[in-house]
Amino acid sequence: MMRETTVFGPIFSRRLGSSLGINLLPQKGKICNFDCVYCECGWNKDGRGDTLLPTADDVRKSLEEKLAACAAAGTPIDSITFSGDGEPTLNPAFPEIIDITLSLRDRYYPSAKVSVLSNATRIGREEVFQALRKVDNAILKIDAPTDAEAALVNRPAAGYHVADVVEHLRRFDGAFVLQTMFLKGPGWATEDWVDRWMDLVRELRPQEVMVYTVDRETPMKGLQKYTVEEMRALVQPLLDEGYQIQIKG
Repeated sequence: MMRETTVFGPIFSRRLGSSLGINLLPQKGKICNFDCVYCECGWNKDGRGDTLLPTADDVRKSLEEKLAACAAAGTPIDSITFSGDGEPTLNPAFPEIIDITLSLRDRYYPSAKVSVLSNATRIGREEVFQALRKVDNAILKIDAPTDAEAALVNRPAAGYHVADVVEHLRRFDGAFVLQTMFLKGPGWATEDWVDRWMDLVRELRPQEVMVYTVDRETPMKGLQKYTVEEMRALVQPLLDEGYQIQIKG
């Protein structure tokens, strides 16, 4: 599902409520350093028709127009959310755009959260790290506990290592939300996989964990979703230990 505009919605998000989306990637293409088997935007190879990235000024203009219109109409916005067609931190203007968004949020919707959905591959870059520290919800992804398992689910670009991401996440001192997709299928989300993933959660101690499963059409066919009850059973040890976990089917 490609986003046809830089600022879209608000739409209902099962995790964030009434969410105004910001797509920092091409409006008719996809740019990502993951190629996840479950991505609702499809495979990377199918999204190469457009490579034009919005500038900071593009985002400022589009976002202010949308926020002003929503405020005038009395439209509720719970979250201003960076998601879009790929990885938002790949836009080189990402840090500047975060500052612009926070300023406009404060002017039009001061009670709204600013959220960033990211695969966490670029948090080792100081400017990206500092930008993410400013937002209300830095929602950062680890889907698999090892590189081999990430290769099955996320199909990352060369150079991705789970251990590096974990090391960079330590710098957040728990001030982030860990997001993880649970899939049924040969080789992933087995009980052993989940046990090792839970060890990473214990190591990083995020302020919240978001566990979810497929909700829309996926590029890889035959993926099976978990029920909320099944996911709750899998993460019950963490719930018993007091972790805040949001479970969405």
